[in-house]
Order: sequence, then C-alpha cells, then structure tokens
Amino acid sequence: MKSQKYIWTTKMGEKGQMVIPKEAREVFNIKSGDILLLFGDTEKGIAIGKREDYLAFAEKIFDSREEKDDTNK
Repeated sequence: MKSQKYIWTTKMGEKGQMVIPKEAREVFNIKSGDILLLFGDTEKGIAIGKREDYLAFAEKIFDSREEKDDTNK
C-alpha cells in the first residue's frame, strides 16, 4: 500500500474532548472502544496511535530478542 498523507480538523470541546473525524477513523480502522495512545512532543506536537498496534510492535521486538538469545547459546 502506497503511503498517503491526510489532514483533518477537529475542535476541542468545553470538557477538553475532541472527536476524531469519521474519515480518519475509517482510514485508520479506529472503532468504538479502542484504546488510543497519545504521544506528545512540545516541539513537534501530538501523535495518536492504537494501543493494539504498539503492543504488536513491542511483541515483535521481544520475540526477535528471544531469537537472538537462542542463537547465542
């Protein structure tokens, strides 16, 4: 899949909540009940990711480390 760039707008509500636009939820397969992670950098801004994606990424890191440890025996 070719990398695509997107831009959407949203407005912060009085209670500090914002709505992720429907198109963004569809593109990134974000469903009701998903747990999202917010990453902040005071110079670069905020990034949002799905918790399950980062857990899968971390699992691959730990699995590759175990494979490396097994080859060093």
